[in-house]
Amino acid sequence: MPEMPEVEGLARFLRGRVVGLGITKARVAAISALKTYDPPIDALVGARVEDARRHGKFVDLVLEGGLNLVFHLAKAGWLRWHAALPETVVKPGRSPIALRVGFDDGSGFDLTEAGTKKSLAVYVVRDPSDVPGIARLGPDPLDEGFDRDAFAALLEGRRTQIKGLLRDQSVIAGIGNAYSDEILHAARMSPYALAANLDGSEVDGLYEAMRTTLADAVATAAGKPPAELKDAKRRGMAVHARSGETCPVCGDTIRTVYFADTDFQYCPTCQTDGKILADRRLSRLLR
Repeated sequence: MPEMPEVEGLARFLRGRVVGLGITKARVAAISALKTYDPPIDALVGARVEDARRHGKFVDLVLEGGLNLVFHLAKAGWLRWHAALPETVVKPGRSPIALRVGFDDGSGFDLTEAGTKKSLAVYVVRDPSDVPGIARLGPDPLDEGFDRDAFAALLEGRRTQIKGLLRDQSVIAGIGNAYSDEILHAARMSPYALAANLDGSEVDGLYEAMRTTLADAVATAAGKPPAELKDAKRRGMAVHARSGETCPVCGDTIRTVYFADTDFQYCPTCQTDGKILADRRLSRLLR
């Protein structure tokens, strides 16, 4: 799933390519992806792009006339950029394309989604806060005003495992499974640590790890076209999706904990005092 650094990269890419251009085409190929009906998708045609912004994991194309084209790529979605938009007609249900947008210089993009579980979401709204997922977002972890004390206040009293809390978009916006793995590894913290139990030095270390990890990832994504962002993300990972490989910090073997529909990676030496965490699938079978 694209997370904050990659979505920021997409927003910056679009800002540099389409601001000032007019939309000539907006065609929905996957009806399930379009979550709004007023304003209609056709209202985008003729509007010029004023900005491209990010809200958590949402991309927001700000258009003249008080319109916003907002999209969330979900788990298997992506943006495919075309310097020259194909002339082929996009037929509903016959391709991975969910939305095609064209501009008056001949360029454009497709929003695509792989797999059978369709979660990509497109919204045409008058205000980004009209999108429920944006309205619920917590603070952006890289905002200047989100300091260590603000972070500590979010953790206080929460009897929640820190892995899940970092991924909760209503608490902190933009962090998903991959970067929560990376942040916890950098902080040398167990994914199962309870937020409310962290002492001051642990909060300091986690906050610094979060800011540094995300800032570095945003810097890596900056300036890259969409086609290169996924590979750049994979190359930058120390533990996520590297099960069985060697930890770059201590040399231990990176391990995975599996759940019904997800998993996470960690280093036992760096994060759990050498303890191997139980595979939740096996634990469930042994009850």
